[in-house]
Amino acid sequence: MTATNETVHGRIETARTELTPMQVATGLLFAAAIAFALLFLQEPLAHDAMHNFRHGAGIVCH
Repeated sequence: MTATNETVHGRIETARTELTPMQVATGLLFAAAIAFALLFLQEPLAHDAMHNFRHGAGIVCH
Protein backbone atom coordinates (compact mmCIF):
# COMPACT_ATOMS: atom_id res chain seq x y z
CA MET A 1 0.00 0.00 0.00
CA THR A 2 1.45 3.35 -0.94
CA ALA A 3 1.32 6.59 0.99
CA THR A 4 -1.53 7.89 -1.20
CA ASN A 5 -3.77 5.01 -0.08
CA GLU A 6 -3.33 5.63 3.65
CA THR A 7 -6.70 7.32 3.95
CA VAL A 8 -10.12 5.73 4.26
CA HIS A 9 -11.01 7.09 0.83
CA GLY A 10 -7.87 5.57 -0.68
CA ARG A 11 -8.56 2.20 0.89
CA ILE A 12 -12.13 2.22 -0.37
CA GLU A 13 -10.90 3.01 -3.86
CA THR A 14 -8.35 0.20 -3.66
CA ALA A 15 -11.00 -2.25 -2.47
CA ARG A 16 -13.37 -1.10 -5.20
CA THR A 17 -10.84 -1.99 -7.88
CA GLU A 18 -9.50 -5.22 -6.35
CA LEU A 19 -12.59 -6.98 -4.95
CA THR A 20 -15.01 -8.95 -7.09
CA PRO A 21 -18.77 -8.51 -6.68
CA MET A 22 -18.92 -12.01 -5.17
CA GLN A 23 -16.34 -11.07 -2.52
CA VAL A 24 -18.27 -7.91 -1.65
CA ALA A 25 -21.54 -9.85 -1.43
CA THR A 26 -19.92 -12.49 0.77
CA GLY A 27 -18.51 -9.82 3.09
CA LEU A 28 -21.86 -8.08 3.37
CA LEU A 29 -23.63 -11.37 4.05
CA PHE A 30 -21.12 -12.21 6.78
CA ALA A 31 -21.56 -8.76 8.35
CA ALA A 32 -25.35 -9.15 8.25
CA ALA A 33 -25.12 -12.57 9.92
CA ILE A 34 -22.91 -11.17 12.68
CA ALA A 35 -25.28 -8.23 13.20
CA PHE A 36 -28.27 -10.60 13.36
CA ALA A 37 -26.54 -12.79 15.93
CA LEU A 38 -25.55 -9.84 18.09
CA LEU A 39 -28.92 -8.10 17.95
CA PHE A 40 -31.45 -10.93 17.99
CA LEU A 41 -29.77 -13.95 19.56
CA GLN A 42 -29.35 -12.51 23.01
CA GLU A 43 -31.82 -14.95 24.48
CA PRO A 44 -30.25 -16.78 27.43
CA LEU A 45 -30.37 -20.17 25.69
CA ALA A 46 -28.61 -18.85 22.56
CA HIS A 47 -26.15 -16.90 24.69
CA ASP A 48 -25.28 -19.97 26.74
CA ALA A 49 -24.87 -22.07 23.59
CA MET A 50 -22.47 -19.53 22.07
CA HIS A 51 -20.63 -19.30 25.40
CA ASN A 52 -20.22 -23.07 25.60
CA PHE A 53 -19.06 -23.18 21.97
CA ARG A 54 -16.34 -20.62 22.69
CA HIS A 55 -15.13 -22.68 25.63
CA GLY A 56 -15.25 -25.85 23.54
CA ALA A 57 -13.14 -24.12 20.87
CA GLY A 58 -10.57 -23.18 23.50
CA ILE A 59 -11.39 -19.48 23.57
CA VAL A 60 -11.12 -17.90 27.02
CA CYS A 61 -14.12 -15.68 27.66
CA HIS A 62 -13.52 -14.51 31.22
